[in-house]
Amino acid sequence: MSSSFPSFYRRLSRRPELFRSFTGLDVSEFDSLRSRVESGYQEHERKRLSRKDRKREFGAGRPFKLSLDDRLLTLLMYYRAYVTSILLGFVVNLDQSNVLKDVRMLEPLVKRVVPLPEKLHEMVRRARTPEEVERFFPGFKAFVDATEQEIPRPKNSLKRRTHYSGKKKRHTVKTQPTVSSDGLILHKTNHARGRRHDFPIFKRNHPSLPEGVRPVVDLDYDGIQNDFAELKPMVPFKRRGKGRGHKGEKGRRLTPRQKAFNRALSKARVVVEHTISRLKKFNIFGTEFRNRLRHYDAMTDIVSGLVNMRILGA
Repeated sequence: MSSSFPSFYRRLSRRPELFRSFTGLDVSEFDSLRSRVESGYQEHERKRLSRKDRKREFGAGRPFKLSLDDRLLTLLMYYRAYVTSILLGFVVNLDQSNVLKDVRMLEPLVKRVVPLPEKLHEMVRRARTPEEVERFFPGFKAFVDATEQEIPRPKNSLKRRTHYSGKKKRHTVKTQPTVSSDGLILHKTNHARGRRHDFPIFKRNHPSLPEGVRPVVDLDYDGIQNDFAELKPMVPFKRRGKGRGHKGEKGRRLTPRQKAFNRALSKARVVVEHTISRLKKFNIFGTEFRNRLRHYDAMTDIVSGLVNMRILGA
């Protein structure tokens, strides 16, 4: 049963500039995503309606009020604007109690059809020839960085300590993407508590890079050159002092050659900063995460897949 209310997709697609602002995708990109979702929708619904823990008979229950187009549009607008379900329900003419239900039901299907980092990482691991590796990592370089996202103050006192970021002065979680020089996200870690430093996150869960691909990092990963020497990581030079007992003594100045290397590395690393900026334009990744943390990795995986889809032009 469809609503007598005009299709929100039809109305919004007539305004391409608003469409991209609302969803983060162009109309053509949305149409491509919709065709992928439609191709797997019947099988997705069959599995959902016949799962073992379902109490109703197959096919029982009320039909969706919105069309598949509008439900997919609702999911994208929720991810992009991250407004309240009350406001989003008013925009698409849907009761607020059904907004997140519709989003949750579509998330697994959307996750299957977008180029997630874990899918691309599996393809990277199967690359054997230099040509295959070059296709994923132009220049044989992988750019690694971590980003933080604020979360509400935890009620649990232990979580308040473990998730408090001294850098951000608030409670956060951290995610570490690995991108190519094209900005493609080829690996993304699950979230870590905000108190954890970037390098321990890398040690705990780092990408499997093909032979010859060098990770490019910033000084937050100082020590990687010792623990992962076989990767031949590219790390900025750092002024190093004499350590404890020599307070006030500055480290040896960097040579002009070292400074030039640092500038070149910083210029190359801007690609990962730009990719993180693209991720954070989806406010579900860029503002305080209000959903339960058990949904965090799945939702940010979908955002990464949407960014990858735009970069690949697929």
